[in-house]
Amino acid sequence: MRAIVAALAVLLSGCSTGMVGGAGSPDSAGSGAPPRAEPPVRQPIPATPLMPSPAAPPATAKTGLQAGVVAGPPIRTLPITAQAAERALGAYRISCTAMQKRTDASGLTRGADWADSCAAARNWAGSDALNFFATYFEAVQVGDGKAHATGYYEPEIAGSRDRRPGYGVPVYAKPTDLAEVDLGQFADSLKGRKIRGRVEGKTFVPYYERSQIEAGAISDMAPIIAWAADPVEMFFLEVQGSGRLRLPDGGVMRIGFAGQNGRDYTGIGKLMRDRNLLAPGQASMQGIMAWLRAHPEEGRAIMNENKSFVFFQELKGAGPLGAMGLPVTGLASVATDPAFTPLGAPIFLSMDRAEANGLWVAQDTGGAIKGSNRFDTFWGAGEEARAIAGGMNARGTAWLLLPVGTLARLGGGQ
Repeated sequence: MRAIVAALAVLLSGCSTGMVGGAGSPDSAGSGAPPRAEPPVRQPIPATPLMPSPAAPPATAKTGLQAGVVAGPPIRTLPITAQAAERALGAYRISCTAMQKRTDASGLTRGADWADSCAAARNWAGSDALNFFATYFEAVQVGDGKAHATGYYEPEIAGSRDRRPGYGVPVYAKPTDLAEVDLGQFADSLKGRKIRGRVEGKTFVPYYERSQIEAGAISDMAPIIAWAADPVEMFFLEVQGSGRLRLPDGGVMRIGFAGQNGRDYTGIGKLMRDRNLLAPGQASMQGIMAWLRAHPEEGRAIMNENKSFVFFQELKGAGPLGAMGLPVTGLASVATDPAFTPLGAPIFLSMDRAEANGLWVAQDTGGAIKGSNRFDTFWGAGEEARAIAGGMNARGTAWLLLPVGTLARLGGGQ
């Protein structure tokens, strides 16, 4: 799983001083950094997406290959700006070498397919990036091409390396008793499936869920690497999977995904919408945060319905890191389902929200990002990124950019 765990708009899924009990309770409600004033959600810039080719993918498709592919438009005809192409080229350079060593779970490509474009990318001028993509790639529609895009960002929240008044929300490292089991070692039919849990006596059982962890269940098994000031912000940073802690002395500590408790992710935004807790126009990260802070007891119970819990490590180098173990790039990287999209592949999105349109590179995954043509756009860090990602929810069409000749090879059944 990637360093960043899930999408905001599917979370819509999104915490405040006094909401989390037990080990997560702040020491003092007003003595640390106060809850931040939420920037307004960025209002969408409407756009008209290009239409996909008619296609009826199999209802049971579990991979991109099974969903089927058809030719997309010539790349030179797609409305790709020079800036978007240059950002995408930079992102592609970061991960294209690793792509050649990976097995593509989508079944669409082979590692060697990416070698020529990767070699060319090393010295290709950024100002001519669009020509690079038009030379080495062809646009391919996977399944029906109907895309859904949300957004994520790298949050910055108040934190401290040591526990002090106002900083009482523990940031846990991976617990020593958390184990991951590769089921493929026991049966060929279970290849690719893994489960996480712990040993209790002679039995392997599910790991502690969120409410148990926040009540102190892992206090003896998991090192605490830092303390956050606001459990609401920490909950959202968990959903993002990485972020920055703004320290009392003005410094910054970067933290990233180190593990997860193995419990299924539940988007609390959907729960809140289904229960009519959110007013029209409130179903954004900012709106959800406001409701949780206004209803602390109910908010704590709702957050605990998301049994998934994320553990962190301090990041020293470049980041945040995506599912490939490499840095992701704001306005260029997207999270996707690797069963349908090769990790590292370029993608063109044509959506009903202009901000999401353009060329992206699939360098991440997410617990809520599942299925064909499902994407989570990464916007970087800062208030601008937070405002856009918090309300991103776009629909339209996606084309995957694959090495020239891939479509012919797939059509030939090779």
